[in-house]
Amino acid sequence: MDAVNLTQKLALFTKQWHPHLIAEGRDLQVFLSKLQGEFVMHSHDNGDELFYVVTGRMEMCFKTNTVEVREGEIILVPRAVEHCPRTRPDEEAEVLVVELLGTAHTGAVKHERTVETYERI
Repeated sequence: MDAVNLTQKLALFTKQWHPHLIAEGRDLQVFLSKLQGEFVMHSHDNGDELFYVVTGRMEMCFKTNTVEVREGEIILVPRAVEHCPRTRPDEEAEVLVVELLGTAHTGAVKHERTVETYERI
């Protein structure tokens, strides 16, 4: 077990909407991602998903409302709740995502931004 420096790991990539695996346990996977613009509405039937905004700000859009999540804040998306992360078009957010091991990137939704193989950094 080693500590993971988020700043160092975030400096290793620029590609947006592509989760990079930074830790994996028996039950959980932890990613870093860079977000800009709008993603795709989706859900995860197998478990909850936690987002921690490392830098910037994002919005988590749900069917009935939108929640702003600022730097240093988290949002927990419950299992099976449709959601769509987004930022303002000219802003980037860097986020840490924690979810159950084996969770599909966009749930059952297949989209051009769906990632099936995660790069470990």
